[in-house]
Amino acid sequence: MSAGTSVDKELANAVWLREADTKAVMEALAGKGGVARFVGGCVRNALMNEPVSDIDIATTETPESAKALLEAAGIKVVPTGIDHGTITAVTPTRHFEITTLRVDVASDGRRAEVAFTGDWLEDAKRRDFTMNALYCDADGTVHDPLGGRDDLKARVVRFIGDPHERIREDYLRILRFFRFHAFYGKGEPDAAGLRACAEEREGLRQLSGERVRDELLKIVSADEAGATFRRMAAAGILAVVLPEASRLDRFEKYVEIETMQLFAPADAILRLGAMLDLDEAGVDALAQRLRLSNKDRDRLSAMLTDKTKIVCYLSMREVRRALYLMGRQLFKDRVSLGWADDRRGHNAFQWRAMLAMADSWEKPELPLTGEMIKAAGVPEGPEIGRVRKEVEEWWIDSDFIDDEFSIIERLKAVVQATVY
Repeated sequence: MSAGTSVDKELANAVWLREADTKAVMEALAGKGGVARFVGGCVRNALMNEPVSDIDIATTETPESAKALLEAAGIKVVPTGIDHGTITAVTPTRHFEITTLRVDVASDGRRAEVAFTGDWLEDAKRRDFTMNALYCDADGTVHDPLGGRDDLKARVVRFIGDPHERIREDYLRILRFFRFHAFYGKGEPDAAGLRACAEEREGLRQLSGERVRDELLKIVSADEAGATFRRMAAAGILAVVLPEASRLDRFEKYVEIETMQLFAPADAILRLGAMLDLDEAGVDALAQRLRLSNKDRDRLSAMLTDKTKIVCYLSMREVRRALYLMGRQLFKDRVSLGWADDRRGHNAFQWRAMLAMADSWEKPELPLTGEMIKAAGVPEGPEIGRVRKEVEEWWIDSDFIDDEFSIIERLKAVVQATVY
């Protein structure tokens, strides 16, 4: 398909296009004779036979007019970015992001000042990549004003127009270039785009930690994440956004393990941890810069600083002990990193078996109550907790024995020897 062409009803059978809520939104937007078309990811993915999640719509209607048309049809509207021409239609089954056709008037590399237009070609020219400048009518007719379909077929991620100009409009497009290549590209990245990303990389320092974090976590989730991060390192991108990534060797190995073992979905935080070698202070600094959640920060810190001996030849008894003391999540994270560090491929069965044991493990509970400890002669207060801990350590060493008589006998022995 060449630039500026269209194919009648090519996506007419797309399931999402035929859904009742999708039709209702498109019919409402056409109520005053305006034009609305699906745009971007939903069209791109449908043409590639990839899953479609988000449905974005471009329209000639102004945000205020689009809002009025939708509400008149009984569809809830949220003004999510009305100053930039974007509203969100909320239906029982989906949310639709609807944006008025626009052109960039000015940009500081993070956000653009826009003006509305009725020109579909001008709207296409302000987008990032040719494969994202594909439009589709309500009847499934695909419009390709900039030759994105040819790039889609060739699996080439290509900037629209001058890559330097597109990047300077929003420096996040550097990371998006690598993300889109990781998910949709084939072979080597577009040379002009790659060169522009490398030359404009310092602009990434202007971006918020949240925006960088979101893109990085998407990139690490790709099947081709290993090769992509190597390219980012070679282009000097990682030195700007993730200088802590000193273990790309382990990261690549873990991505390969997840892919080969059909672990799904990709575990982005574990993949991130695989490329790091940090102490607690280093994790804290990284988490603050990328605005990681406390949960993700704590998980990273634990997997990178825990000192429990984890090897592929742990006995089942040792595995149970480690699981009890570490918890399932930390144990699995440490096993996964250990597997990625193991250069001996024939140990894969043992590593996989340990992960399977963790998944089926149910944490046992020590059948010893405070009342039982008091009945053994321990006074109320902190001594009860100390005695319970002593008995628990013995219970763990005995592989979680469930014989209540033996536990009571141990309790008596601890009390006699330590309680005054």
